[in-house]
Amino acid sequence: MKRTMQAVNTQVSTIHSTPTNDDYPTQGAEPEGLKQPAPTSGAAGTTRRQFLRGAGVAGAATALAAGAAACAESAEGGDGDVDKPADAWPGQGTDDDNATVAFDGKHQAGIATPEQSFCKLIAFNLKDGKHTTADVVRLMRLWTDDARRMCSGRAGLADLEPENLRSTANLTITVGYGRTLLDKIGLGDRAPEWLGDLPEYSRDELRPEWSGGDICLQVCADDRFTLAHAARFMVKGARNYADVVWVQDGFLHARGSIEQGETPRNLFGQLDGSGNPPVEEFDDVVWIDEGPGWLQGGTAMVVRRIAMLLDEWDILDRPSREVVSGRRLDTGAPLTGTDEFDEPDLDARDEFGLPVIDPNSHMARAKSADPAERIFRRPYNYELPPGPDSRGTSNAGQMFICYQKNPLTQFNSIQQRLDSADRLNEWITHIGSAVFAVPHGTADGEYWGQDLFES
Repeated sequence: MKRTMQAVNTQVSTIHSTPTNDDYPTQGAEPEGLKQPAPTSGAAGTTRRQFLRGAGVAGAATALAAGAAACAESAEGGDGDVDKPADAWPGQGTDDDNATVAFDGKHQAGIATPEQSFCKLIAFNLKDGKHTTADVVRLMRLWTDDARRMCSGRAGLADLEPENLRSTANLTITVGYGRTLLDKIGLGDRAPEWLGDLPEYSRDELRPEWSGGDICLQVCADDRFTLAHAARFMVKGARNYADVVWVQDGFLHARGSIEQGETPRNLFGQLDGSGNPPVEEFDDVVWIDEGPGWLQGGTAMVVRRIAMLLDEWDILDRPSREVVSGRRLDTGAPLTGTDEFDEPDLDARDEFGLPVIDPNSHMARAKSADPAERIFRRPYNYELPPGPDSRGTSNAGQMFICYQKNPLTQFNSIQQRLDSADRLNEWITHIGSAVFAVPHGTADGEYWGQDLFES
């Protein structure tokens, strides 16, 4: 189902060299004996799985070396997509521990990439005294190099714990910039008109600890250990330039718990993402193709933290839950259909003349006849121990992440309808909000946002 997108062929200037240990003044040099192998080309196609099946002790060193080289080779070029079965969308990626997602390409990875099992969002604000373009460029060069290395299966520069990245597990690292970042470094005139706070919605109860930020990193992987190490290393790389202002952890189904291609569920038991556009329509819905050059091939990222009142949801019977959502819980099908992807009939009536699908159900309010109002949803669940301000025994909800060309005409149009009359509003509360501009992808040797900061 996925289509291979044309790779970017950009001539890279020699002035953008790989960072050295001097760029990490508080970290030691990479210890001898722990250095990760550099990527090579033309490697044999032996995989770790093939090795485990029949390589034997005598050929272990050869097989492992070939597997590492093949992993590195697969990370070169591409468009940020996973090499996976055609039916693995939407849902999880491959089940290979050493599976990689190409870092470089026309678009950043982690957007059109099939949802990994775990996600960590980290928002940063620039440190006082680091509000210059030169400071941000230095951070972006460090970050991009480290992210490129880790996503290809190699340890970041000066990583003292390279063994922690033994499994790549479809690791992706994606960056986005807030309006405040561009304003702080004097580049506010290069921001798109939609970059900034969303309009206020009547039901919002936004908290500063879950909102805003100069920069956001989205780190995703199918292995939580890999994710934790990669995220921690990126935070370490930023400590001279930016402070963490909030962190959100999310999860979906573990690999193997659902079929490849199956839509993940949220904590309400609903299939979440049934209305997503297919990848071949991303050019119309997601990827920006006009405006500032640094954004062409990029996208707009909206993050909403949504608290779910699970204790109160648990009071509802199953038919009532389906009325609220407008879909069947088991199949995800509209109440007028039998399959998850059936087109809903919002005009259908039952034997009493009542609408089969409640006009104020979540699906009915989210759906629009205007194709320009579609978005691509990539949400994750969260669950924390109940705190002193928790309502009931649960502290859970959703890290709602979506991508689109323009949040004001796409996400905002949908959210205004939901805010006014969505039956689901009784059981959810939006407690965090942020918008980030995600620049286009990179070619080998380039850094994130290079044409923004150097033009």
